[in-house]
Amino acid sequence: MIRFLIRAGIWLVSAFLGLVIADLLLPGFSLHWNNWWGVVLAVVIFAVLQSVLAPWIMKVATRRAPAFVGGIGLVSTFIALLIAVIIPAAGIGIDGPVAWIVGTLVVWLVTALATWLLPGIFLKDTIQQKKS
Repeated sequence: MIRFLIRAGIWLVSAFLGLVIADLLLPGFSLHWNNWWGVVLAVVIFAVLQSVLAPWIMKVATRRAPAFVGGIGLVSTFIALLIAVIIPAAGIGIDGPVAWIVGTLVVWLVTALATWLLPGIFLKDTIQQKKS
């Protein structure tokens, strides 16, 4: 149960990092910081959707379009961002095609790196126990 909570925390932190870095780098990508609850909601919505959509899209693509399997992370990131932007209470806005395309790439890259690197930091003891 604790490992599940740590993994969920890692998903949330990686989603937060991805959205914040995209907000800092891209002019058309914005988190509405004046409404902190909306930013939290956007992070949670994005993280949950990303974690649910990625395996589902992978399953569909594997059956129907195996050539697209490599882009599953980008597709699920785009869809999760789209849904998060559509929800009015979420504190995220994306304006313009460049912000959508580059924002999807930035958020995907940061979340992928964070979900790869953060377990080594937070689960270091567990990893060392499994090695020995």
